[in-house]
Amino acid sequence: MATVSEWVAGARPRTLPNSIVPVAVGTGVALGAGSAVWWKALLAMGVALALQVGVNYANDYSDGVRGTDNERRVGPTRLTAARLAAPRRVFTAAWVCFAVAAVLGLVLAVTTALWLVLVGAVAIVAAWFYTGGSRPYGYHGLGEVSVFVFFGLVAVVGTVFVQMEAVPWQGWVAAVPVGLLSCSVLVINNLRDVHTDAATGKNTLAVRLGERNTRRLYVGCVVAAFVSALATAAAGWWAALVLLAAPLAVPPVRRVVTGQVGRDLVLGLGETGKLQLAFGVLFTAGLALGALG
Repeated sequence: MATVSEWVAGARPRTLPNSIVPVAVGTGVALGAGSAVWWKALLAMGVALALQVGVNYANDYSDGVRGTDNERRVGPTRLTAARLAAPRRVFTAAWVCFAVAAVLGLVLAVTTALWLVLVGAVAIVAAWFYTGGSRPYGYHGLGEVSVFVFFGLVAVVGTVFVQMEAVPWQGWVAAVPVGLLSCSVLVINNLRDVHTDAATGKNTLAVRLGERNTRRLYVGCVVAAFVSALATAAAGWWAALVLLAAPLAVPPVRRVVTGQVGRDLVLGLGETGKLQLAFGVLFTAGLALGALG
């Protein structure tokens, strides 16, 4: 039986900025417009975190039972493949998280707009079929597209909408850098596993592009995130605060461009998470202060 610490490790806490940052940034947009609703922001954060942990357990289960994780890998604890927990328990943990996200999301839908139920249902389906089902789209190079859509556009714009019941242009533009940084986390994760994924038939975008082009993609995502964030400066120069996070981009980018592999990229993944958090905090502050000009 897996211990509590192993279950926590299996939830992959280093990926949680993917869910924290978009909700924070969306709330920053609402704050800048003077329309923040804190209890809705907290519910949105709960939905995002539950979905993130749910998809992590779902990936653990699906990759484990499919045998993808049987190859020697570095990185987070894999409950199913390492036989730390029975597959059925990991499966149940994933769907408990999805159920929590559904309940919290239903509250937001009932108090905002009922069509949000459909958005939530699509998000849960996408989370499961990333590596689940007979033809998981994560095995066909579409993982980054899903991450950009759901942890960028949907999460940021959705957070803005449930608080403001409208989405100003800043909300749409702010979703782009958030989605790009979320993609960078997945890109460096898949870069780390590119050879083992190829050996097991998991054709991630990294496998399809090859190692060299994947490294270029990572750098492109990071650079484009900063550039696109500055576009919101049209509503107030405070958005330029994100540039203070630029020094944190140097260590992981250096690891990627110098060809580091394995455990060095595990460190790079952690550094990317720190960059994502710092970027999110500064971007949120800049958007919240945007009303000041």
